Amino acid sequence: MIPNPTLQDVLSRYKRGDISLESAAEEIEGLRLDYIGDFACIDLGRAVRCGMPEVVLAEGKDPAHLAEIAIRYAEDLGRCIITRVIPEQVASIKKCAENTGIVIHHHEAGSVLVLAKGAAPKLTGGIVAVITAGTSDIRVAEEAKIIAEEMGCEVRTAYDVGAAGIHRLFPALKHLLTAHVFIVCAGREGTLPAVVAGLVDKPVIGVPVSTGYGYMGEGRAALASMLQSCSVIAVVNIDAGFTAGAFAARIANMGGKS
Repeated sequence: MIPNPTLQDVLSRYKRGDISLESAAEEIEGLRLDYIGDFACIDLGRAVRCGMPEVVLAEGKDPAHLAEIAIRYAEDLGRCIITRVIPEQVASIKKCAENTGIVIHHHEAGSVLVLAKGAAPKLTGGIVAVITAGTSDIRVAEEAKIIAEEMGCEVRTAYDVGAAGIHRLFPALKHLLTAHVFIVCAGREGTLPAVVAGLVDKPVIGVPVSTGYGYMGEGRAALASMLQSCSVIAVVNIDAGFTAGAFAARIANMGGKS
């Protein structure tokens, strides 16, 4: 098992005498919690414990509550990623972040907000390829892309290369072949991940997207198709861009360090 790089860094700093034993223990334990009012208990130790940044799902959250959560994470950890944001929530967070020194990046295509106070993520050498079958799948692909980038990966994309015009796929793959892992997003019948897995020698993660209508619509046919793939692929839930991006980054980061 490859040691968690965050833990290695803490131990190295302690060994050099840069931090005290108490400080090292606090960072390593990864169990630091903080409470915001009576509505949130936030996990400040996830990066140490799991080696991945904090990601907050905005869906269903009160804009004022979400703003408080996001600002606290950004101030304490330096970065916070928020997925599935809507304009009302973005406006609330931006207002709350005024005069804090926190920089906000709104990635509208993926409905993701990144709050930053400090340096950008350090590149790991991991490379993730993100492919979509159609343009309707881009919103999910962009969520995956941003998560992988926040985990230190270089991300290369090829959009709208699906099975309805399969000849588009082959030239698109040329600049992706050095990636350590492929994320393939597809709705409708969800064919593309199995096709890609039959052409590349790297892990492929299929992401069913909630497009399609009628019987088995809204991503259900795509999910069923990917689960029945005769090519070897891993499959995440419908529209689960975050899960795909984080899982792909973990794979790619292992390859980047080898």
